Amino acid sequence: VQLQASGGGLVHTGGSLTLSCAASNKIFSTNDMGWYRQAPGKQREFVASINSAGATAYAGSVKGRFTVSKDNAKNMAYLQMNNLKPEDTAVYYCNVWDSPSVYWGQGTLVTVSS
Repeated sequence: VQLQASGGGLVHTGGSLTLSCAASNKIFSTNDMGWYRQAPGKQREFVASINSAGATAYAGSVKGRFTVSKDNAKNMAYLQMNNLKPEDTAVYYCNVWDSPSVYWGQGTLVTVSS
């Protein structure tokens, strides 16, 4: 499976962005997917996930500001990010679990200016 993340860009503090993750097949309808991010000089960290049934989970730092969703018919997943903060600046990656493998997209850069 191939994943393609897009939608990153430069936004001011308090702004919004929606990231998209396109899958090459219908894997989002049957498998769990997630969003991760990696800030400069830091390790990659979990942001949000959505499972095959649509149940979601969020990191504490983004809960209430970010929303993960998916459209199984379009093989797409999304990360709606509101009230962005400078500390949200990172490269954002989508992934999907297909045990024992994990597939990653290439990442999209989000920069939040203060």
